[in-house]
Amino acid sequence: MNALIWVLRGILFVILLGLAIKNSGEVELRFFFDASWQAPLSLTLLIALSAGVVLGLLALLPLVVRQRRAIGALNRQLAARDRLPQRPASADDESAAAGA
Repeated sequence: MNALIWVLRGILFVILLGLAIKNSGEVELRFFFDASWQAPLSLTLLIALSAGVVLGLLALLPLVVRQRRAIGALNRQLAARDRLPQRPASADDESAAAGA
């Protein structure tokens, strides 16, 4: 299975390398105030993809932080509950559990 994954990675690398070689033409990016930048198309696409990934991860960051805080609070509650002494089960609890 591990060898298959490496073969698929190799095929993907060759495909992306071929795409980069075929799209090596220069593109001009025009910014505000008559500023411009010339770079290969493949590099421009790579930079745009990287910027999109970084922006996406930054957008998810507050959600991840909130979830980690909530998980930590729940783990503390669970640990506090486990430290409490257990009360013995009464006959009423057993009959209610059997009837449910």
